[in-house]
Amino acid sequence: MYVCGPTVSGESHLGHARPFITFDVLFRYLLHLGYKVRYVRNITDAGHFEEEGRAAEDKIAKGALLEKLEPMELVQKYTNLYHWAMEQFNTLKPSIEPTATGHIVEQIEMIKKIMADGYAYEANGSVYFDVKKYSENHHYGILSGRVIEDQLETTRELDNQDEKKNKVDFALWKKAPAEHLMRWPSPWGEGFPGWHIECSAMSSKYLGKQFDIHGGGMDLQFPHHECEIAQSEVAHGELMARYWVHNNMITINGKKMGKSYGNVIRLTELFAGTHPLLERGYSPMTIRFFILQTHYRSTLDFSNEALQAAEKGLARLWYAYEVLQKLSYVSNGAAVNEELDKQVQEWCRDCAVAMNDDLSTAKVLANLFELSPVINSLRGGQIKMHEISQNTFDLLKITWQTYMIDILGLQPEKPEDSNKLDGVLQLLIEIRKEAKGKKDYATSDKIRNQLLSIGIQLKDEKDGTVTYAIE
Repeated sequence: MYVCGPTVSGESHLGHARPFITFDVLFRYLLHLGYKVRYVRNITDAGHFEEEGRAAEDKIAKGALLEKLEPMELVQKYTNLYHWAMEQFNTLKPSIEPTATGHIVEQIEMIKKIMADGYAYEANGSVYFDVKKYSENHHYGILSGRVIEDQLETTRELDNQDEKKNKVDFALWKKAPAEHLMRWPSPWGEGFPGWHIECSAMSSKYLGKQFDIHGGGMDLQFPHHECEIAQSEVAHGELMARYWVHNNMITINGKKMGKSYGNVIRLTELFAGTHPLLERGYSPMTIRFFILQTHYRSTLDFSNEALQAAEKGLARLWYAYEVLQKLSYVSNGAAVNEELDKQVQEWCRDCAVAMNDDLSTAKVLANLFELSPVINSLRGGQIKMHEISQNTFDLLKITWQTYMIDILGLQPEKPEDSNKLDGVLQLLIEIRKEAKGKKDYATSDKIRNQLLSIGIQLKDEKDGTVTYAIE
């Protein structure tokens, strides 16, 4: 599996979190199914030349000038910050994490092969891929459904367009102007690679001419992935990937994320709550849970309300998980409730069905929410343990561990935070008990109702007050 990684010219933001978490879950699920997976996720540290934006804009060089750093110093700074963010999200490390600058030789060799086959041409020290020639015998637009004639009408006028045979041709290598900081020698003079050739060279080096899965954000489908397909097919004689997986975008309060809207939220701002759009900070696990609540191919709208709802939902699941860990199966020999037993088994087994149905993490979480009140009722006594079978109880435990921890990659917040919250809860229970003893029912009811509003129900029993989460 090859996934397009970050361009480390700046700090990762909320929009970057979605592909990183989506493909981490896919990686985890393939491992769970027993596959041996070589997961390659690159680091783009060679400029990131953009055909669709300002001509020859080099994000790395631009960032280095702004921050008064050497380009590779900037790259290291933001690579370190990116790795830190991935650790906060509990993502597994890829098998290989190649960098674009570490594979310049492979990119040059691939360009030479494409030129030798007649599908690329040099112009003033730059090399361009001949899209119209490729389209004579191949399907350019096979992934995105784009039609080349339409692209000719909509392509923007950029610098150096007169070098190209056609507007739709894309750069494999760009001549470096005098002020360009990142440059390498090549058969065509000093320059730097085009964006698309980087991924084609790195994926083929570590996964071969054709591999199983290529992933990335939907915004990369065109032109990046379409160009990858074209240049790889010419160089290797076959389509590069058997399956393409694209996650959809995150919007913020219904708007596309973009600098012009002032709604690009960096991950450090998201965790700390320092962005103007944030009411407060949100934990990495809340963000991960929020992202997995929606199918990866659907648009996901971010808002404070949505994140706060996710926070409460995740807390309910953790509460049920912790309750389940403390339960042991004891049967008094009474008859099993066949209908309940069957329903619990269905919710558990449905998790695998959901994951096999195009990675439906939202359905998995929905099933866990269905199971939560059953677990809480087993603790509270509303459902007697004998009403489900030993096998169903064991399946219940395995399901929660497998899906919540192993596959969805969720993990409890720091233990000290959990202990503090438990302490606060116990303090409230004591205050309520004292209030009831003084017949201060107004205070007693207020505590009970406030906890109920956030999904924690108090139940007074002869041995004291117990708590359990509700849906």
